[in-house]
Amino acid sequence: PFLELTEEEWSRTIDINLKGYFLCAQAAAKEMVKQKSGVIVNIASVASGQVGIGMATLAHYCASKGGIIAMTEALAVELAPFGIRVNAIAPGMIETPMIDPMKKDPKMMEAMLAKVPMQRVGKPEEVSNLVLFLASDVSSYITGSTVIIDGGWLAG
Repeated sequence: PFLELTEEEWSRTIDINLKGYFLCAQAAAKEMVKQKSGVIVNIASVASGQVGIGMATLAHYCASKGGIIAMTEALAVELAPFGIRVNAIAPGMIETPMIDPMKKDPKMMEAMLAKVPMQRVGKPEEVSNLVLFLASDVSSYITGSTVIIDGGWLAG
């Protein structure tokens, strides 16, 4: 909960979820500038803000993922002249260890799935296929975008 969140946990989450992306993107972009092309795909979340769902007890996580989207947009503008595209993906519920607590509580899982029109959890390979699409030349005119992959959760 927010009122119990320590500065240490806040900083740890920001360091992992935002600073880590910054450092990786910066290192990659330096090499991409030399070759005058490249693609950076960041992973955000539907919990990143301004998408209609607040996530109680996750202020630090939401802030870090919202920062990824803002950074993605800024880098897309700054790096486009170098032939570098930058996009983000915002997954909803995907079959990863992050949803294990929900799977242990059938009522919680049922409530979450009730919000997803496709009535299922996404598969990791569905996210990786989207990464492949954004990294490929098929999406050569897409930059500065955040693509939501959530089974229709935000549309519902």
